[in-house]
Formats: sequence, C-alpha cells, structure tokens
Amino acid sequence: MEALDHIRSRLASGLTGLNQEKKKGKKIIGYIPGGYFPEELVIAAGAVPVCMIRGGDHSAVEASIAYVDRWIDTFYRAQIGSCISGEDPYYRMLDALFVPITDANSRALSDTLMYHTDMDIFPFGIPHTKSEDGCRYYLHGLTKVKDKLEQMTGTEITGERLADAIAVCNRERELLREICRFRKSPDMALSAQDFVMLNHASMIVDKAEFIQNLEDLVRELQEIETAAMKGPRILLTGSTLAMGDYKIIELIESCGGNVVIEEFAEGIIPYWITVKTDADPMGALADAYFTDRVAPAWFRPGDERLENLIQLAGDFSVDGVIWYQLMYRESYKMQSFYFPEMLRKETGLSMLTLESDYDPAETGQMSTRIETYIESIRR
Repeated sequence: MEALDHIRSRLASGLTGLNQEKKKGKKIIGYIPGGYFPEELVIAAGAVPVCMIRGGDHSAVEASIAYVDRWIDTFYRAQIGSCISGEDPYYRMLDALFVPITDANSRALSDTLMYHTDMDIFPFGIPHTKSEDGCRYYLHGLTKVKDKLEQMTGTEITGERLADAIAVCNRERELLREICRFRKSPDMALSAQDFVMLNHASMIVDKAEFIQNLEDLVRELQEIETAAMKGPRILLTGSTLAMGDYKIIELIESCGGNVVIEEFAEGIIPYWITVKTDADPMGALADAYFTDRVAPAWFRPGDERLENLIQLAGDFSVDGVIWYQLMYRESYKMQSFYFPEMLRKETGLSMLTLESDYDPAETGQMSTRIETYIESIRR
C-alpha cells in the first residue's frame, strides 16, 4: 500500500527531518515512552516531540553494565547504554529529555543520565493510583512540564495553541483506532508489523504529514481485496514493544500465528483515549492521559489492565494470548503468574509467557515454544 510505503520512508529518514527542523531553530524534545507525556504540550510550544522508543539491541544492554545495576528492565538498560555510549544519534540531537517517573526503571534512567551526561533531564512523577488527588498531582507535573517548555522555547503555551495541538493529536488517535478496527475482520487487512510501525512512526515523524498518510491508508484499506486469515489469532501483550524489537512478531508469524491486537504501555500509544475539547486544556490532558487511559501493570490495583486484556480478547476474537515481557520488569512478571487462570476462567483461552533480554541467543528456544503453543491452539 502506498501510504504504508510513504510512512516507512519518512520513518527511515527521521533523522534528516529532525536535522532540518533543528536548523530552523526548533527545539527537539525527547521523552521516555509509557503514555504519560502529552506530545500536545511540545507541539503547542512550537517544538518537535521525539519518543526514545528504539530498542532490541543487545549491545546497548551490555554497554549499560558499567553504569547501572543489571537488575534494571532491559529496555531502560538499552536506553542508558545507547545514550551514554553516544551510539544513538537521536539522543545526541535532543535539547532536553523528559522522563515520567513511573517505577524504579525510569528512575534509574533519569538518575544515571543526570550523573553521567550533560543532557538536560527533566523528571516528573506519576502517581500509582487513580484518584482525584492522583490526577491533581499529575496535573501539577504537567504544569511544570509546560513551564519548562515555555522557558526553553520562548513560546507561551496559550489555551488556543494547546487546543489546536489537542485537535491534531486527537485526529491521529482517531485514525489509529479506525485502522485497528479493520483487524477485527477474519481477513488479513493489515499485518501486526505494519500496525506496530504506525505506532512507532506516530512518535517520531511530522504530525501533519503522518495524519495525511493515515487518512490515505484508511481509504486504501476500505478498497483493497483481502485474503482470509490462516492460522490462530493472537493477542500480544507485555511491558515494552520497542522500535527494532520485532523478533517476537516475526517468530509468531513464522510459526503460523497472526497477531491481531497488541497491548503494551511502552511502544503502543494510548490511541483509545480522546482528550476533551470542551474543557480547560491542561485539565483535559490530565484527565485523558492519567484517568481515562488503561493503567499499566505497575498501577495499584492492577485489575484494570487485566480486565482490558480480556475485553480485547473478545473484541478481536483471539484464539490465544502471548505475554512478551522484558527481564526485570517485575510488575508485569507478577501479573503473568496469575493472569492465565483469570484468562482461562473468563474466556477459556490459554496464554504463553516469554521473557527477553534482547539477546540473540534467545531466538531458538523462543521459536520452539511459540511453535508448540501455536500447534496446541490448532489442536
């Protein structure tokens, strides 16, 4: 499809586009994924938001050993290794890095980069329970983010500018929702790798052009002839699905499975939310990004995420669930022990749990386990 080809091209040339924006005098604002940093604030400040979502490279994980405890989550160790080593050109381009502190892993990243680099790091806290007090605390953090962005860019984030940015991001999320719903079909409308690529592209490429590409893609999906899907339908979930960490999807597909829906706090944007446009913009951002979105595994209590997984399993008519988590992300690991029984009681489905450290040596065993699981579903 032409729209997908164009998005892939823009994603591949992302550094070129960012360099051009930087030459124009725009600030490049990096942020750590997890769904708690509203890009709307950066856009309203006239800057360029870039999510540090690259992963899958074991050498970056190994490079972090000199700087941080090995018991930190794989994705965050990879970020530390990539940044301090200077191997990731995106980190070298940033004017500031915003870090929502969600758990010990993001805290380790923030503290380590503050100590070992001269990068401008801006951490802000995320509460672990949904409540009025929690939302107020989160809004206070967003206000500090807003003040920092205004100070960096010299641009006041007015209510009008923020409302315009919210409209842009709402449209992007609306289109991703529409595209995702095509995957409910028994036919193969869009591959999992393509949909995950769209999520990653949304965090890097220019919004206006990207939205136009998504609109073109919707039209193409409405018109193309699709073939019947062969093989079990799989819900893929876990902690982080980074750009470059596509091994898990490739293995599932090579073993005859079809990923038809994904749920990841890091790597898949919270596209099911819509920011209200008839309220105070800052309060609307806090409500949407903190209260309305499905909470990750480190939230208390953790039942909202698991209930959402069961809902998604039914909505997308899946035949099985694969839980892909990175090593030392303990909140997800704990859920992976008791969710299979909950899943079985509610849906009759089974679940396969896989764990990764971005190590190529994992591939053989992982492939065998996936192949066995797919065959068990067929039987």
